[in-house]
Amino acid sequence: MKNLANCKPSEFMRQTSKIRKSVQKWLTDTDIINIRKRLPRLDSDATDEERKEALQEQAKENFNAIMDAILDEHPDETVELLALLCFVDPKDADNHTMDEYFSALDDMLNSQSVVSFFTSAVSLANRLG
Repeated sequence: MKNLANCKPSEFMRQTSKIRKSVQKWLTDTDIINIRKRLPRLDSDATDEERKEALQEQAKENFNAIMDAILDEHPDETVELLALLCFVDPKDADNHTMDEYFSALDDMLNSQSVVSFFTSAVSLANRLG
């Protein structure tokens, strides 16, 4: 399956732009950025151990809320993003198996150049924004 790790440079640029736009919409729809920011309420006299436990519990709650958002509340948007990563028209996403998508994702995650590109892009966006 074609993916960002095994495409032509011109395809990479065009597809990355489509993915960027899809990610922006996906982040807005799922609200996972705000879910990640949720912090527990702590008493001012809480011990370090109590703070640590509360943070761990909140992290679990946040993770579950993110999974609910991307898998239960917005599965179509999540599948669209997955399809775009693999050069699949989102309308045809269900014509492929999860095994095909996972193999393609594995290829991309094991491609140091692809990972470096996106890491650098996020770093630059954070500096600019």
